[in-house]
Amino acid sequence: MSDNGQQGTFPYPGIPTTADGTAAVVWVDSHVTTGACAYPITSSTAMGVGYQMEVANGKKNVWDQPLSFIELESEHSSASTCEGYALAGGRVSNFTSGQGLILMKEVLYAISGKRLPAVFQIGARAMTSQSLNVHAGHDDVMGVSDCGWGILFVRNAQEAGDMALIARRAAEDSKTPFLNVQDGFLTTHTVEKVLLPEPEMMKKFIGAPEEKLVNLMNPLVPLMSGVVQNQDSYMKGKIAQRFYYDNVLGAIQTAMDEFYQLTGRRYQPADAYRLDDADYAIVGMGGMLETAQATVDWLRREEDLKVGTLHITCFRPFPGPQIVEALKDVKAIAVVERMDDPQAQSNPLAAEIKAAFADALTGRPGYPKIDRMPVIYAGAAGLGSRDVRAGDFVATAHMMANEDDAHRYFVLGIKHELSLPVDNDPDVRPEGAFSMRGHSVGGYGSVTTNKVIATIAGDLFGMDVQAYPKYGSEKKGLPTTYYLTIGKDHIRTHCELTDVDFIPLNDINAFYTGNPLVGLADGGTLFVQVPYEDPAEVWSRIPDYAKKILRKKNARVLSLNAAKIAREVATDPSLEVRMQGIVLLGIFLKTTPFVEESGVSEEELMASVEKSLRKYFGRRGEQTVQDNLTCVRRGFAEVFEIPAEVMAT
Repeated sequence: MSDNGQQGTFPYPGIPTTADGTAAVVWVDSHVTTGACAYPITSSTAMGVGYQMEVANGKKNVWDQPLSFIELESEHSSASTCEGYALAGGRVSNFTSGQGLILMKEVLYAISGKRLPAVFQIGARAMTSQSLNVHAGHDDVMGVSDCGWGILFVRNAQEAGDMALIARRAAEDSKTPFLNVQDGFLTTHTVEKVLLPEPEMMKKFIGAPEEKLVNLMNPLVPLMSGVVQNQDSYMKGKIAQRFYYDNVLGAIQTAMDEFYQLTGRRYQPADAYRLDDADYAIVGMGGMLETAQATVDWLRREEDLKVGTLHITCFRPFPGPQIVEALKDVKAIAVVERMDDPQAQSNPLAAEIKAAFADALTGRPGYPKIDRMPVIYAGAAGLGSRDVRAGDFVATAHMMANEDDAHRYFVLGIKHELSLPVDNDPDVRPEGAFSMRGHSVGGYGSVTTNKVIATIAGDLFGMDVQAYPKYGSEKKGLPTTYYLTIGKDHIRTHCELTDVDFIPLNDINAFYTGNPLVGLADGGTLFVQVPYEDPAEVWSRIPDYAKKILRKKNARVLSLNAAKIAREVATDPSLEVRMQGIVLLGIFLKTTPFVEESGVSEEELMASVEKSLRKYFGRRGEQTVQDNLTCVRRGFAEVFEIPAEVMAT
């Protein structure tokens, strides 16, 4: 998205709130569809759950039509049910990921062949090609890229919701189904400040189902679909489909242009950033391209290295002419992908870009005329949500600038002979940003607390936020890390945080499984949860190596027995463990600068806290909301600081 924010006046600027990619998609689909079919699979499950909750609550779409949700016994069955739903003229959605998407593949061909404009929401996930992994990878989407569907990729939660609308509009205008793809967990579960499309805007932009869709199963208008065709007919019908596909890219561009006119948020099939004068370009799809954008700004400012980025928003249909136009003047291109296909000539995106330049060089009509092509490097990064950092993109830019032919194929983020060495990993967060890295245990409620903090920071303090957990396939009782950044500008760093201002340890054992103080800023704050009320006793439980770091950094150390508070407050004993995490919200609000800077009273603060708690816990009943609020109040009131004289011992 090249213009997130309104330059001028637009009729539908959006409803400001905080949401993750899942919530943004559910918001859109529950307003414009008539139904959804799904089978739960990580990381898309939360989308299906969110939609199902809207159905259970009796929500109707913007045309006052009731919603329906069908959970089938497999992903293949859910796709088949979507096919039938669309054949009958329904506006349908599906939520899937990874192996689930691949299991659907047989049905995906049938849906596109029948010109059914369904939209499936994807939490892109690495495939079980080396081991089981439930995290981000683009293997699944590339595995179905030949099925005749449009494929759009997004970088953040804002784009996840917006592209759900754009995909729907383009699908129905071109009679072609679409996949709307966000990175599993890294986008689906990352809370950010977003502008949700207004119901009125969605109603105008999409149009009523009965005006846009055709019921092919109407007994009053009988026809046959999915017929058998032999040698004389099959090829004629298959090639005739190009009539539709030739119009898909135009439908996407029209949808994006009209979306901009209504909202002020600009998208392009190939979205360029600082390429006008660039010597080098980093190209890719998904959230890591935002990290690349922030790194490009740093490279230009600190090293005077002219680098830009190109995000391929639309992978299908492939916008070859636009990509060549954007990249034709650079010296070199690094194509970074979330997958690795060792037996192919190149990974999918790199192969397509090379083919586009070959067409341009040989004078294919519709392409820019060029007499040279840039050097194209291809690489893999972020497989299975492996961290992709600013330092990786600095190394990528240096590789291109140094004409490093030894790494025509490279990898980022691991130790391997193909890897690019990282010499500098700069902090590319927005100026003045405040970051937290928490170390907790699965089941303590810390991840939810992190989301609530982000919601309050966005809604009450008017800040930009980004909150996300480092999930594993592990469950309750095992270590969890969670991250939060708050700033005045859009936060583009989709990577694990090493530069932080506040480190809460919900489990003091984190001191013995690593060094949780890495990256703590000078004058930063540490919170430790221990069952002691005497500051000297708390300090004695911190290992010597950590004490030295805390003294050197002139850090503040806070403590509180949050588990004791949770036991005393929780009306429902099953929620005791989770409620100790919510105590941290009160501690965060008491010890960080945002309450004081905002000028809100404690009464106003707690009213906002209650509103946010209701958003996350309201479905559990009023008593649960009030119990959580009491935990926050006590954390706010009872947290204590270890005196400097105690820390000196």
